[in-house]
Amino acid sequence: MSKFLTTHVGSLPRPDAVCDVLQAREEAGAAPEDFEDVVGEAVEAVVARQAALGIDVVSDGEFSKIGYANYVKDRLTGFSGDSPRIPGADLEDFPGFLKMLARWREGALPRPTPCCTGPVEVKDRAQSTADLARLRRAVEKAGAHDGFVNAASPGVIALFQANRYYPDRSAYLEALAEAMKEEYRAIVEAGFFLQIDCPDLGMGRHTTFKNDDEATFLKSAHEQVEVLNAALDGLPPERLRIHVCWGNYEGPHTRDIGLDRIIGIVLKARPATILFEAANPRHAHEWRVFEAVDLPEDKILAPGVIDSTSNYVEHPELVAERLLKFAAIAGPERVMAGTDCGFGTFAGDGLVDAEVCYAKLDSLVEGARLARARV
Repeated sequence: MSKFLTTHVGSLPRPDAVCDVLQAREEAGAAPEDFEDVVGEAVEAVVARQAALGIDVVSDGEFSKIGYANYVKDRLTGFSGDSPRIPGADLEDFPGFLKMLARWREGALPRPTPCCTGPVEVKDRAQSTADLARLRRAVEKAGAHDGFVNAASPGVIALFQANRYYPDRSAYLEALAEAMKEEYRAIVEAGFFLQIDCPDLGMGRHTTFKNDDEATFLKSAHEQVEVLNAALDGLPPERLRIHVCWGNYEGPHTRDIGLDRIIGIVLKARPATILFEAANPRHAHEWRVFEAVDLPEDKILAPGVIDSTSNYVEHPELVAERLLKFAAIAGPERVMAGTDCGFGTFAGDGLVDAEVCYAKLDSLVEGARLARARV
């Protein structure tokens, strides 16, 4: 592996035209006639822009999805109604800030999060197939180095889409894993890296499990990784990535569980590459956690070296400094430059201006270049 390859977490700011067709699909229950033209053109443009910046492993920006976890409602059976919103425990500690967040969201696209009300099975294969064909065309046209595709983990689907059908959480997770297997395999067989998004392993502690003790949460996190590994069985770990975060929002994050408490569980997951928050003020210090763990030789670290909720553009020297800290632990060939989280977690609801986002990615690439020259 090359030293300090560059990538990001997946979602990027969606253009207005993309948001319009996504909203039209939500309102009509079917994609408008111009959906493929609009999204296809936007994916080609965003892949070309990433390649031009020097991002080694690019994505489609998740442009075809309304959100990174709730998109499954359109691809799987068994979802209807609406799930209760569960504000983070940190936000409940600061009710004034919670109100401010609500004001910020005024005018944003809706975030449909239906409940599980029936058997979960594959319903629509066409959307995933279209995603892969669209990205393949864009990657080849742009001459990009490589590409990755995001997919929701069983745990994060369960985190947002409440279970109202299965007898218990374990049965729900197993059903979700069985249903998602097909999408996971299709991504790898299409020649892309599969990125499994697992905020459930971090954010789940101060949301769904905020009223439970830590042991209960950790037990569930263990189960979520076991179920995920079963769904990924047979897929090569070196083509798999896992993303762990504590919620992609600017907020107190004072109830975030420490990385040291969950790293042992994360390392048991099948994917070789681990993407995690390492740039924002709440988690930037946790690079030291890796000094204290026995990092398996087949694991690759992709720390966030730029924040995804701030419009500050990190200096390339800071990016290089962050990368070199991890390189001292794992070696430069086992460190990728990544982002804390996505820049377009939900359609039409990003915290970072689109042009600032690309300026931050440009700084990421330049910082990786500087780090490469110093090892």
